[in-house]
Order: sequence, then C-alpha cells, then structure tokens
Amino acid sequence: MSEQQQTATKTEGSGYRYVVLAMLILAYTFNFLDRQILGILAKPIKDEFGLTDAQFGLMGGLAFALLYTTLAIPIAWLADRFSRVWIMTAALTLWSGFTALCGVVGSFSHLFLARMGVGIGEAGGVAPAYSLISDYFPKHQRARALAAYAFGIPLGTAAGTLVGGLLAVHYGWRTAFIVVGAMGVVLAPIFRFVVRDPPRGGADRAPNAPPVAPAPAAPVREVASLLAAKPSFWLLALGAASSSVCGYGVAAWLPSFFMRSLGLTLTQTAWYYSGIAFLGGVVGIWMGGVMADRLGAKSKAGYPLTPAVAFLISVPCFLLAMNSGSLVGGLGGHASLALAFVIFLVPTGLNLAWLGPVTAAVQHLAPAPMRTTASALFLLINNLLGIAVGVYYFGAMADFLKPTFGAESLRWAIYTGMGFYLLAALLFFLASRRLDKDWVE
Repeated sequence: MSEQQQTATKTEGSGYRYVVLAMLILAYTFNFLDRQILGILAKPIKDEFGLTDAQFGLMGGLAFALLYTTLAIPIAWLADRFSRVWIMTAALTLWSGFTALCGVVGSFSHLFLARMGVGIGEAGGVAPAYSLISDYFPKHQRARALAAYAFGIPLGTAAGTLVGGLLAVHYGWRTAFIVVGAMGVVLAPIFRFVVRDPPRGGADRAPNAPPVAPAPAAPVREVASLLAAKPSFWLLALGAASSSVCGYGVAAWLPSFFMRSLGLTLTQTAWYYSGIAFLGGVVGIWMGGVMADRLGAKSKAGYPLTPAVAFLISVPCFLLAMNSGSLVGGLGGHASLALAFVIFLVPTGLNLAWLGPVTAAVQHLAPAPMRTTASALFLLINNLLGIAVGVYYFGAMADFLKPTFGAESLRWAIYTGMGFYLLAALLFFLASRRLDKDWVE
C-alpha cells in the first residue's frame, strides 16, 4: 500500500487528523515565536545598534515581509504539485536556522538580512498548512479546524514574548534568538516523521464515496484569474490586510508601550503581555471559528460577519484598556495594571476572531487543486500590507508624534491605528453580501 493510500485510510478516522492538526499548530507556534520574538527584544536591540522606532519598524516589517510574501506564491505552486509536508519541513528548518543566525549578527544591516532569511523560510509554512487542514477536515468542521490551527498565533506570540524576554534578561538578546531557533531545527524532522500528505480534496467527497483521482494542479495565472474575478476575494483579502496592519503592528509595539507608558521592566512585560496574548488569543480565535461554523451553516455571510462585528466591539475596548489607569484613580498602580490586563483580553481575542472564518471562506473560493495557491495569493495581500506596513507604520508614527507627545508618542501612534480595524469591519460586511455568489462547493 502506498503512503498516500495509507494516509487516505488514516484520514477516515478522526484520531489521526487531530494528531496532524496538533503538529501543524506546533509548527505554526514556532512560526510566530520566531516572528514575534523581535517585539520583546526591541529595547535591547535598539540600545545596542542605536536605532530609531522607524528603523526598528522597517526591520520588523519590510525585512520580513518582502520575501515572505513574494516567495509564498512559487512555494504554493510547488505545494500544489509536490509533497506539502516536505515543503513545510524544509521551511521550518530554514526559518529556524535564520532565527538562530540573528543571535550572532554584528550590525543592524546583518540583522536586517537575517530577518529577511526568516521571511524566506516562513514563506513555506502557512499556505500548505491551510491546504492540508482542508484535506483532513470536512466542510462543516473546517472553520473550527483552521481556527485551532491559528492557536499558533497566540501561543507563538506568548512563547516568544515570555521565553525571549526572560532569556534576554538573564543571558542577553542574542541567546534568545539562538535558543528558539535551535528548538525549531530539532522539531523539523519530528514533524516530517509524524505528518503525512492526504489525498487532495478527499475531505470534500461524500461519506463512504470511493476516492477519485485528484484533478491536476492549475497554473498560478489561472488561479489568480479565477480569484480576481470574485469581488468577495478582494474584500476578504483587503479586510484581513486592514486588520493585520493594526494586528501585527500592535503586537510588535505593545511590549514597548508597556515599558514606556506603564513603566514595566522587561521581565514584567514578558509575563504581562504573554498572558494577554495567550489567554485572549486562544479564546477569541476558537470562539470566532465556532461562531462562523454555526452561522455559516445557515448562511455563508456568517463567515465574514463574525469578524466584522468583533472588530466593531474591539476598538472601544482597546482604547479603554490603554486608559484603564484613569478608571482606578487612587487604587494604585497594581490595580491599574490588573484592570488593564483583564480589559486587554477582550480586544486581543476579538481582533483574532477573523482567522478561522476568513481563511475557511477563502478555501471555498477555489476548487481543491487550487487551494494552496489561492491561500498564498490571499496571504500575499494580507501580509504584504499587514506586516510590511503595520510594524513600520506604528514606529514611524511614534517618531513623527514624538515632538508633540514625547514619551507618550507610541500611545498616540497606536490610537491612530484603530481606524484600520474599523475599515476591516466595513470590508468584511461588504464581503458578506457577495460571498454566496463566489462560493465553490
């Protein structure tokens, strides 16, 4: 029996698919750990190399996103034709190796190049995973499965913040990069041993239906033409990108905000923000997936409407959290921090609720042989704007506002970014009105 036949047999039972999902979540956790560790290490890196906020934002945004987004397309082309698992294994090894290399650089330019290398590796980490999940889980479970996969975002953000911060305090920021990079390299062969490639489109067929030969993978141009003609694709992609401008930007700069405006030390920030990212993120992502599966079973509009409502609620909650000190008055700093922690959980969760619903909807805008490439095109728009613009925007805006607001310039820069969440809500609402026409069963 061939490997694919064995995998097809395994996929029929629910147990193995959850093992695969767990491994994909673990790989995605390392993806975001290596990506977000830069945020908690901002101060020691800036101090050593004498960087401005804008320079650091350029390194954290453009350096990573430039090759991460553009290389995702050819890698997705390969993943639609060859083993997605081998591609993800190579990608995990590559981005982890470059993360470790960040710990031995001698200048800002070398660190910039090393972060570009991390982006090259991570270009092969997400789109193939979306496709694998869609081939392991049936339609009615897909939003929840993709939401569970997105747990890697809060898990990786929390782990990168906590582990990176504590290692930096005790051993220096270079050691933090080396340790987390080495851990990813060790994980890569384990991932390859456990995960198998399922038949493409296998989860889409009716129960007990005989397997059919998969259709040949389509050229990138054909996939792009298909998606370009669908208004819902543009609305979903631009809505996700708008939310990611603020999401990635805030995630990168909140540790600095906690240290500058709330007076936390690096160690305190590591514990404080990792708790917010983990608790708020996991609950928000899961609830977004569950709500979308339930609403989507009644109307496909439920997929984009779920995050649209979440963003409208999250903006005032986020502003409230950043100003919680004025609510507690004379109760003291500890009460202010505790209240801010609780309130921050709400927008942190709501702002990540789009991941399961929107990525599930994108999977249904193209047939199975096109899914990896379709996901990569979606991620191209989302990440090129979200990461490249978001991280740089808040750093540059903080520098721009510094003459007016001084040490509080980062706080005001974050305030201005909330408009991107409102724009995302509008775009997702518009997508809900077109999704049914563009849907592929």
